[in-house]
Order: sequence, then C-alpha cells, then structure tokens
Amino acid sequence: MLPRAPLYTARLCLRPYEPADADVFFALLHADRPRFQPSFPDRLQAVRSATDARVSLRSFADDWRTGRFYVFGIWHRATAEYVGDICLMPQQAGQAEIGYYLAAAAEGQGYAREALAAIVEFGFAAVGSQRLLVRCFLGNERGQAVARAVGFVLEPPPKRPMWFRNSDALSQILRFWLKRDQYDTGRRGFDSN
Repeated sequence: MLPRAPLYTARLCLRPYEPADADVFFALLHADRPRFQPSFPDRLQAVRSATDARVSLRSFADDWRTGRFYVFGIWHRATAEYVGDICLMPQQAGQAEIGYYLAAAAEGQGYAREALAAIVEFGFAAVGSQRLLVRCFLGNERGQAVARAVGFVLEPPPKRPMWFRNSDALSQILRFWLKRDQYDTGRRGFDSN
C-alpha cells in the first residue's frame, strides 16, 4: 500500500481526503454541479448530499488501500482554500487514467497544470505507471492546453470504416497520452516537500 502522503507544488497541496473534508468536498460539487455534469456524472450521482460526501471519502480511503484509485483534494497552500480534486486510476498493463476538476473561481490561474504535473510524477514514480491518459471533450480547449503543457500528446483519431466515421460518441472525446520514457521529471516543477 502506498502511503497517504500529500504532494506539493509551488502553490498547491494535493492530499488524500480526510473525513473532515466532506463538507468542502460536497460544497464545491454542489456549487458547480451543472458545469461538472457532462464530465463527472458518476461523481455527481454518488455525491448528492453531505452524507453522500462522507461515504465517498471513506470509499476513496478504501480504494487507496487496495490501489484501485488514488484521489487527492487540491488545496491552495497560502490560503488553505479547497480548490478542486484530482485522481489517478490504475488500469491494466501499466496504464493509468487521470481526471481532475477545479472550482470555477480557481480556473485560469495555472492550478490545473500544477496539479496535473504533480499527479504525473506520482503516477510514474510512486504507482509505477508506464503510460498515463487524460481525456478531454473536443470543446474543452483549456483542458487540452493543460494536458499539452505537461507533455501529453494527442492520440491520432482511430481509423474506422466509412460507415462508422459519423459516430459522435468517439469523436467528441480526445485522448492525450504521456509515456514514462518521454517524461522529464526535472522539468515539471514537482516538489516533494
């Protein structure tokens, strides 16, 4: 089992949730529910109340112990303000997927890039992943820019038969990959203090 230790960047503290975080966790999700619905419907379905938030945080701790899912809250170091959430989900064959969201007021300040860089380091160094995935909706230009800024590369669209090319389901989601051997840990701004 990996230790439940925080990750630090210049401005952020990413740490596994504690039971006392349930209220801020719920408040952020509740405040931005319409904005998060397209990308995080499962999280919103699971967390409809503060009680649900407490259950989810216990579940995150259990998932951490089993190595199924590593979920971190994102706090601003100087103000201790809770600004979002980021997670890494190991999959098969050394692959893991990263998902994150920020409060609306926290967007546009570089926090997503800082948090993503830290979780990439965690995925490669602590978890031992060989390849990391970030998925973004086609219209999410900010999310795409964040992935690229950290070194992720857009996967070319799959070759499909002509009759299948009009499928909206696949064409609306872009997949960005970062391979361990392409990652330069000294250039990403991660600080383990």
